[in-house]
Amino acid sequence: MKKQLFKILAKVNKVILPSLSKQQVDLAKATKLQMVLIGWRWYVTKNALD
Repeated sequence: MKKQLFKILAKVNKVILPSLSKQQVDLAKATKLQMVLIGWRWYVTKNALD
């Protein structure tokens, strides 16, 4: 159940949230909001794959 929820969240993230890699965001120069988005996407992806 938990894994399915994270898979759905990952698909929603892909559609709604901006792709920071396509914008070529440098992690050293990322704003706090961009760092939060990176962290959120990492958390969801990590849990969807486990």
